[in-house]
Amino acid sequence: MAKTEVILTQPVFGLGAESDQVKVAAGYARNFLLPQGLAIPLTGANKRRLESLSAKRAEREAQELNNMLELSKGFTKLILVIKVKTGDDGKMFGAVTSGTISDELKTQFEIALERKKINLAEPIKTLGDHEVDLKLHTEVHATLKVRIESQNPPPAPVVEAAPAGEKTEKRGRGRA
Repeated sequence: MAKTEVILTQPVFGLGAESDQVKVAAGYARNFLLPQGLAIPLTGANKRRLESLSAKRAEREAQELNNMLELSKGFTKLILVIKVKTGDDGKMFGAVTSGTISDELKTQFEIALERKKINLAEPIKTLGDHEVDLKLHTEVHATLKVRIESQNPPPAPVVEAAPAGEKTEKRGRGRA
């Protein structure tokens, strides 16, 4: 099978990042990468263009790193409160997953964070405070405090039986 070399102009999942020089099947380059504008053929003129793509990529990655560093500083001050349904004994129905945490971050703090950046070893199944690791960037990690609370009101105090002096009405199936 014929291979051809191309320069990626945008990141392509499973293939490479912007400004990477890769070898791909000729048909893949001709039918997908080139028409979609994801790559350009490797020629002398395009090799010179590679330098500008590399500079653009380095600038974008530096900006991304700075944004994630700022975001990680903000996470140390936040406490995410998630309300869940519980039974009478205080046990949760279901579990809190990374998708739930991502959705709550968006609704409570307007922070859009992909769920794959939220690192949970296993879903949270208990009420209380938990610390969740976030992998914001390859070089940036943060910790988010998550408080799981019950949606249900606390159980009402037990009402004592009526005093013995009062009569209670009895209802039965008898005839009147």
